[in-house]
Amino acid sequence: MSLEGVSPLYLSLKPEERRERARKLERLMEECVLCPRRCRTRRSTGERGRCGAPGKAVVDSFFPHRGEERVLSGYRGSGTIFFVHCNLECVFCQNWTISRGKVSGDEVSPRELAEMMLSLQEQGCHNINLVTPTPYVAAIAAAIDYAAEGGLRLPIVYNSSGYESTAVLKLLQGLIDIYMPDAKYGSDEKGERYSGIPDYYSRLKEALKEMQRQVGDLALDQEGLAYRGLLVRHLVLPGGEAGTEELVRFLKEEISPRCAVNIMAQYYPAYRAAGYPPLDRRPTREEYLAARDLARRAGLCLMD
Repeated sequence: MSLEGVSPLYLSLKPEERRERARKLERLMEECVLCPRRCRTRRSTGERGRCGAPGKAVVDSFFPHRGEERVLSGYRGSGTIFFVHCNLECVFCQNWTISRGKVSGDEVSPRELAEMMLSLQEQGCHNINLVTPTPYVAAIAAAIDYAAEGGLRLPIVYNSSGYESTAVLKLLQGLIDIYMPDAKYGSDEKGERYSGIPDYYSRLKEALKEMQRQVGDLALDQEGLAYRGLLVRHLVLPGGEAGTEELVRFLKEEISPRCAVNIMAQYYPAYRAAGYPPLDRRPTREEYLAARDLARRAGLCLMD
């Protein structure tokens, strides 16, 4: 658990403040501007956004996940809630049946989402890990309030694509303990080619600065478990397509010289990647080690 005397940030907010944040986020769905796509779909009245998400949160599954970073999974697992739909359109998505809504999932109310969080706590999980939360931040904010009133005392992990609105992130301040965004590309051009987003890197940089401002460098308790801070994930793509060198430079110079980063090796061609060489192959061992060495030589805090 967390260090003695350290509580999740959401417990420092008054219930009235937590509820007002949820109401403000709900209003942003009237013509949806929850992410930088700003598709202005009327999700509150039943329309689906560009991401495919309806007004209510849709959950594929929730369970103690023992395959996340060690600082999250620990020895009892990370309490992972997988949401359906995503605001990116990655051609190589390894979870495309979930992100593109090809599985049905279950629409849940904020109270039902809170019950999932409390169930994961009862199962002994070290944290609540929200995977692809961006389309559902209004429901999540309301659920955190309900769960806090019901006895939730675990850190909240915001596990996202990295394509975030800074205005929305500011409304999440004090509700999220650990931000864990993907840093997919070091250029807007790659983001447009592979994820259908013309300004991915520009928005990512803004989001990372805001996340760092809110929670700071990753902090671990006496058992080596994360309880607060920023942890950046970076998936190595074949042929250097992820722009690792640029991302590492940015993290060191503009986020923190001790930024926690997981340089990930598990890329494989999935979904439509076969039509986008060099993404039609796995990275070589040499490509992965070169990316990891860039982060190590920059002094970043390597996680796995």
